[in-house]
Amino acid sequence: MTRVLAPFATVLGPSAMVVSADALASAAGLTWLARGASAVDAAIATNAVLAVTAPHLCGMGGDLFALVHDGAAAPMCLNASGRAGSGADAAALRAEGRTTMPEYGDIRAVTVPGCVDGWDALHARFGTIALDELLAPAIGYAEDGFPASALLIGAARKLARHPGLSATADDLVAQAAHVGARVRRPGVARALRALAVGGRDAFYRGEFGAGLLAQGHGHFAESDLAAPQANWVEPLSLDAWGHRLWTVPPNSQGYLTLAGAWVAAGLELPHDPSDAAWAHLLVEAARVTGHDRPAVLAESSDGATLLRLDRLAERRAEIQLGQAGPWSLPDRHGDTTYLGAVDRDGRGVSLIQSNASGFGSRLFEPATGIGLHNRGLGFSLEAGHPAEYGPGRRPPHTLSPILLTRPNGALAGVLGTQGGDAQPQILLQLLTRMLHLGQTPGEAVAAARWVLAGEGSGFDTWTSGHRPSVSIEEGAPDAWASGLVARGHPVAIGPAFDSSFGHANVILRRDDGMLSGAADPRAVVGAAIAC
Repeated sequence: MTRVLAPFATVLGPSAMVVSADALASAAGLTWLARGASAVDAAIATNAVLAVTAPHLCGMGGDLFALVHDGAAAPMCLNASGRAGSGADAAALRAEGRTTMPEYGDIRAVTVPGCVDGWDALHARFGTIALDELLAPAIGYAEDGFPASALLIGAARKLARHPGLSATADDLVAQAAHVGARVRRPGVARALRALAVGGRDAFYRGEFGAGLLAQGHGHFAESDLAAPQANWVEPLSLDAWGHRLWTVPPNSQGYLTLAGAWVAAGLELPHDPSDAAWAHLLVEAARVTGHDRPAVLAESSDGATLLRLDRLAERRAEIQLGQAGPWSLPDRHGDTTYLGAVDRDGRGVSLIQSNASGFGSRLFEPATGIGLHNRGLGFSLEAGHPAEYGPGRRPPHTLSPILLTRPNGALAGVLGTQGGDAQPQILLQLLTRMLHLGQTPGEAVAAARWVLAGEGSGFDTWTSGHRPSVSIEEGAPDAWASGLVARGHPVAIGPAFDSSFGHANVILRRDDGMLSGAADPRAVVGAAIAC
């Protein structure tokens, strides 16, 4: 029996669908799908609106990953995560007495944002509509204003608690005074207009780029901004529950979703997810595949090696039905947004975009008011570590979108979530519910969840030095908490609909082309819409 937090329907559509964390953004993407544009066109239009209306989740100052299925061949994968500036110096940080990367208020946590280069690469390869047209809705919302969402207001109030914020941050906080308050972002509108007319160079080497260079005080060089941050890479894939699962290779942690699904698919999972054994076995699948992530995940990591079946079989063999396994930690809740789009030709896009932690570094490029992410927090300061902070390097990344295909290669679905370290754990639960139990997207997305939680940041699950607790969403089956405690898991109860349990969005596609999707109610203003 599935216990959901609230009645929540699956959205059905005959041919095309967009799902995102903001109804305005989803509507912008669907407008183009209704006109026969590609799923990539819709994804760019949707993401651009999100970059305006959801600055607490994403923006042009963040990174992007995408998987694209063109309806025929294997999916293509885009890594648009930025690199550390030329002035990156791990030794200097160690000399300050630091053992971990700074997170807030420090430009060294900022890598060159990859989002705009991601849009540029996607559009160059798959776009069918002129970029200026795709960006027009986002420009309109930035210039004329958009209604502040409850999540934006909550995030803005948290931001306001921190001293020494910029005038941009103060203005945003002042505008987001209540639900529905009109928020304008004229600097973002200028940046979008420049991009629409002059391409990526007008952004990276224009007003935004000049401000970033000045703010960096030597951390970034002009050559850092001239070099494109996006490149096409080979995706990772693995089979589970009769589907092939695809994701982004390292520096993404996406391999953990695939590994966890493969391990779980070989376990005797109860068919009733309210059974404590269901939660226990999935927690254990996440544990055995993820506990060594800090030691093995870096830009240089070989994703195929991390997904070797003999390696995963050994991990699966460690799992016991009646007992939590030992937690062997090697010698942090993030804010992100996910969107999916499927067009009438069966092409699909699974796209995730992020500031890392809420408003990211809490630094804003002063001219455009674009928030700068803090993805550099993923670097290590350990000398010689494969993910050591250094010039031109990409940090380990939590962003991990998923695309599903059937045995014949046809698109079966796209899904993703925010949630920092917990993204693979949330996706594992969704995949198990939909592919193993046959639940609809609405049932799976609305059901209560668990996540492994460190000591507070959402990026410290595997690095806090302590066994993380299993945080169970209020409203979950009663048996979960008592059953997990009895098996030796530390348990905490988190509030229902809290963002720490993710904002998951899903679109599934049947063989006949009919679509079903759901946007996470935890995002409050999300929407799956179809035509």
